[in-house]
Amino acid sequence: MEDLSEYTKELSKLFNTSGNILLISHVNPDGDAIGSQLALYQYLKSNGRNVGMFTPNNIQEFLKWMDGASEICIYIKERRRCRDMIEKADLIVMFDFNQSNRLGEAEPYVKRSHARKIIIDHHLNPADFADLVISDPSKCSTAELVHELVNGINGKPFINRSYAEALYVGIVTDTGNFEHGSYSSRTFRIVADLLDTGLEKEKILNLIYKNFSTNRLRLQGFALNKRMVVLPEYHTAYIYLSKQDLKEFNHVKGDTEGFVNMPLSIKGIYFSAMFIEKEGFIKLSFRSSGSFPTNTFASEYFSGGGHMNASGGEYRDTLENTIEYFLRSLKEIKVDF
Repeated sequence: MEDLSEYTKELSKLFNTSGNILLISHVNPDGDAIGSQLALYQYLKSNGRNVGMFTPNNIQEFLKWMDGASEICIYIKERRRCRDMIEKADLIVMFDFNQSNRLGEAEPYVKRSHARKIIIDHHLNPADFADLVISDPSKCSTAELVHELVNGINGKPFINRSYAEALYVGIVTDTGNFEHGSYSSRTFRIVADLLDTGLEKEKILNLIYKNFSTNRLRLQGFALNKRMVVLPEYHTAYIYLSKQDLKEFNHVKGDTEGFVNMPLSIKGIYFSAMFIEKEGFIKLSFRSSGSFPTNTFASEYFSGGGHMNASGGEYRDTLENTIEYFLRSLKEIKVDF
């Protein structure tokens, strides 16, 4: 997607004619989802629009410092209030997802809403549950796409500290601080513009990546020492964590963020997987370096998807059986790294 003018014109009209605008991020929201949501919130508020926000479930601790994050309602904690926001909305904008089940418990209420619905996203194969889908998989993050749309609507670069911080968080977290993802020279030009606003890069990176508990650090060490398996014949490594493992280290949401990337630092390892035992299923995360399409692998074997070098899925079986299935899948694909 190159020319966004047709979208910016329609968005501008919708924003200007909607009395109540609702912004929604996906279940288990990451930095890109919250960053994109808050960036558009900051722009719309600066233009006097009436804007509400919610996310289907809890926001991770390392994202709560952003300006406006305290205004995001948590659906599972404030169901009645969030449903009221859906009912009153004239326009609903959804960020960083393109399948309706990513709305969690809010899905049936959003789908029944008579409000105009917009998706802004960068994932492949969007489902048809919105009136307007603005999707560009070539973007490294939804935040990058939001920025280009805002500048198009604004007619010139929009400058606001809180907006710049939210965008930067979205871009940095969805690229693993530029270690993976489809970032381009355009991405770095955007980041340069954000830095020119006086953005405190080191402060933000510390808040994102150096804001964890002692338990999280110990869990990371345990995962690498006791729960990492290296398969040199497949140029692959994986980490697995059981519910008991997580309990022993007082795991809280977000503690395992980034673990799946660590095996890629091993010489000769180009594909990394992470297995986390949940109630009734196993959550999987995949990362790769080079040209191995983790999204294709996730889609074919684990009902998942995502980006070429970063994706995920799930499998409804025991942890042991899931790992065995993963190993059989590796033998089937016969990828030459």
